[in-house]
Amino acid sequence: MLSLSRNVLGFALASSLALLTVSTTPVIAEEMVQNLGPVGPQQPILATVGDMHVIAFFAPADGQCNVQAVIWHFDDPEAKSAGGVRVSLNRGQTASIDSSGNESLTLKCGEDAESLSSQGAKQLALR
Repeated sequence: MLSLSRNVLGFALASSLALLTVSTTPVIAEEMVQNLGPVGPQQPILATVGDMHVIAFFAPADGQCNVQAVIWHFDDPEAKSAGGVRVSLNRGQTASIDSSGNESLTLKCGEDAESLSSQGAKQLALR
């Protein structure tokens, strides 16, 4: 699995936030530009899931997508609430990130482990 230090993860978060600022200005502060993919290696998926912002990217290795995701509350502009998750997905495999509410973002590793896509935020079925 790809091992990233806190500095690299912080740099990835800062770079993505800078990209968001330069590329477009949201209508309101809590609104984040969405990019649900598919994306190539080291390109960000940007999504809002419930009350959380998510930046996810991957590096291919041995036919897998080594995914890194940074998650933080939308009302935290300095991202002090940020946390991260790492997961290795096989080709075609998915992983979900759930919000504190009832929404989920599902990430999918491409068939050749050359892309990462998202099904977007969806309401979780209550059972």
